[in-house]
Amino acid sequence: MPLDQRIGWGDSFSVGAESKSLVRRWSGPVGTLRALAPLARRLVESAVGGIDSWMTGKLGEEFNERLARVPLSLTPTGVDEFGLDPQWTKYALASVALLHRKYFRTEVFGKENIPAGRVLLIANHSGQIPMDGALIGASLFMDVEPPRFMRAMVDKWTQTLPFVSLLFSRVGQVVGVPENAKRLLENNEALLVFPEGARGIAKPFDKRYQLVDFGLGFMRLALETGTPIVPVAVIGGEEQYVSLGNFDGLAKLLRMPSMPILPQLLLPFGVLPLPTRYRIYFGEPMHFTGDPDDDDSLIEEKVFVVKSTVQSMVNRGLQARKGVFF
Repeated sequence: MPLDQRIGWGDSFSVGAESKSLVRRWSGPVGTLRALAPLARRLVESAVGGIDSWMTGKLGEEFNERLARVPLSLTPTGVDEFGLDPQWTKYALASVALLHRKYFRTEVFGKENIPAGRVLLIANHSGQIPMDGALIGASLFMDVEPPRFMRAMVDKWTQTLPFVSLLFSRVGQVVGVPENAKRLLENNEALLVFPEGARGIAKPFDKRYQLVDFGLGFMRLALETGTPIVPVAVIGGEEQYVSLGNFDGLAKLLRMPSMPILPQLLLPFGVLPLPTRYRIYFGEPMHFTGDPDDDDSLIEEKVFVVKSTVQSMVNRGLQARKGVFF
């Protein structure tokens, strides 16, 4: 459509020579852009096809086959009710799957313990960045039958970070409030929760693999929704960044959960996590009954059982490994 029609000018509207000259001046660039649009579209499609071919070469046809088997309930806008976008999720999963298979060389144990329906995955937290959550998600997609898209509860402060908040939403991660968690479980999702929270991920090296207190919310959620709990032990994350402590004052000033002291950042390529070998253990499902509105003292007893189980799994995993990198 000519530019004069698109901006609402018709034959009955008289314009001066200067206005007509302005239209001619801009119709050239606009027309050129319109002519180039099909070429740009083909270039984008070619780039996407190249990325897909590269991913298939690195991960094998198994990746695409498993992707096709994951059911999704999408809205007319092409995302699910929490904002998960299949294309974003595909490329995020491919990136994490490469780390899972090639960089961290993750070993997965007890994958048969993941039920097909709703499940709460309760894991120890570590590593200064949430790589443990990403690798648990890769395990559920790459190693578990049937393959699952894992959901995780993320800290509210991540919603203040440019791009990060959008990324987390598009790959299916959800702000950690009870209402969101309940809806996900009612949709039979696999939901990952780190009950240690930010205190767990930011442990200094001398406190590695020593679980801090668990929150109680996950247990109330499990009781309310009748959801089984699968305890998860992650080995390998504590050594990927060696933290000597935290700049608590600076973290508070920047409104961040923690600001770890990481000497390796001073080394060449020190921003990358060390290629430790991850080992992920999925324990047998645990079932609890009771009133979700019970006093904290009664809920704490059940939470203690879960925490003790995860700590025991962590301890056994540490005894079984022969080295941090092998």
